[in-house]
Amino acid sequence: MKTYQTILSAAIIAMAFTSCNESKVSESSESEVAAETKQVAAKVESRPSPLMEKSGQIAGKAFKVQYGSPAVKGRELWGDLVPYNVVWRTGANEASHVELAEDMTVEGRKLPSGKYSLFTIPKETGPWTVIFNSEWDLEHGHFQYDEKNDVLRVEVNPVWEESNQESLSMEIESPGIVIRWEKLKLPITIN
Repeated sequence: MKTYQTILSAAIIAMAFTSCNESKVSESSESEVAAETKQVAAKVESRPSPLMEKSGQIAGKAFKVQYGSPAVKGRELWGDLVPYNVVWRTGANEASHVELAEDMTVEGRKLPSGKYSLFTIPKETGPWTVIFNSEWDLEHGHFQYDEKNDVLRVEVNPVWEESNQESLSMEIESPGIVIRWEKLKLPITIN
């Protein structure tokens, strides 16, 4: 999201600069800048892992989640593309994040209202660690992650299903939010 805004801002500044210097810039240059701006915007919007946003209510409280939705594409995910025992941005591109309008509990522990990036630490066996971090607007996901900004860490048991889901999804549904990708179902209890 931040990258798109930065690119769009740069394009607007370039167009403004171009219009202020009309005597130095030909009409064809102005149209080239406009065409490049449209190409950049289209490229960001048509990225391989689309940006998804879900809004709803959990226990009568407003809740939002935003994430990049990668596809399996025949790849080996768990333990390979997504390594075990390493912080994962839980999506693609920039860090996934949630927004709580009011204080909530996650797996029985209090999480104050606000915006938080959402990370997980996948494990080959046993519960996964789900992390809510105060630095929610990270352009490069786990590459910018800093544990000192963790607000809450909880343990959640993954469920491995028979069916296969090609694209990662995060749904606001019972018991709170449910992350699904490939055969993974990770139900995070939120009240």
